[in-house]
Amino acid sequence: MIDDFSSTDFEEVLAVINDGASAYKGVIPENCWHEPYMPPSELREGIEAGIKFRVCRSEDNNILGVMGVQPVQDVYLIRHAYVKTDAWRNGIGSRLIEDINTVTDAPVLIGTWAAAKWAIQFYERHGFHLLDAEETRLLLKKYWSVPDLQIEHSVVLADQNWLPA
Repeated sequence: MIDDFSSTDFEEVLAVINDGASAYKGVIPENCWHEPYMPPSELREGIEAGIKFRVCRSEDNNILGVMGVQPVQDVYLIRHAYVKTDAWRNGIGSRLIEDINTVTDAPVLIGTWAAAKWAIQFYERHGFHLLDAEETRLLLKKYWSVPDLQIEHSVVLADQNWLPA
């Protein structure tokens, strides 16, 4: 079942994010990895900045996956898309992205680590296309607030509604 994040979900969502993000350990640049990957303050700041999370729950109401969407200027950004490691390869990410895709007709962008080949392939399977390095750099500076080091190691994918400027 997919539904909206509620404040009572905070700790469980944070745990899912940090568990799912463990896939990046040893893959992304070492100076970009930290424990926990997402501290509670960062999740709170994201929620306050307008990220609306959707959660996928098991039959016994445990959160198995989370995906956030944030309207920024003229686009929607998919933010913090994670599935619990023991629930990988069960269609949870696919269900969440299909749900998020019903939110808007505006272009949808997703930024991820360039080294996360599995994530890039996942988004490509769901109709997103990888943008070139120059457009990625420009979009990360326009729509995200990320450090230059992260920009150097990131990619942006866009859905079929994206028309380059």
